[in-house]
Amino acid sequence: QVQLVESGGGLVQPGGSLRLSCEASGFTLDNHVIGWFRQAPGKEREGVSGISCTDGSTYYADSVKGRFTIARDNAKNTVYLQMNSLKPEDTAVYYCAMGVSPALADLSNGYVEVWGQGTLVTVSS
Repeated sequence: QVQLVESGGGLVQPGGSLRLSCEASGFTLDNHVIGWFRQAPGKEREGVSGISCTDGSTYYADSVKGRFTIARDNAKNTVYLQMNSLKPEDTAVYYCAMGVSPALADLSNGYVEVWGQGTLVTVSS
């Protein structure tokens, strides 16, 4: 069945880095858009970044621009989120998601067809 599995979360000190992975199964990334969302304790889920696995176009939330980088490896059916210069406010459960359409704009507006189970990122000293 169609599935997204995240990995790479953990505890990191402020200023540190982590790389999250989202491995897709049951479908190929081609012609899909994949994104990362996060939900901090007591807050609503918010979009972080997304990528078109067709043409590589991307978007980022203002809060992570210049610090996070999204990339895909279609051969490995995996999307990555490289997170640098992490801040305590980046602490959240991070979810990988597949958009309902090939349009990146739909994904950025929260139109998601498949969610991963989430991986916890904690930024703390």
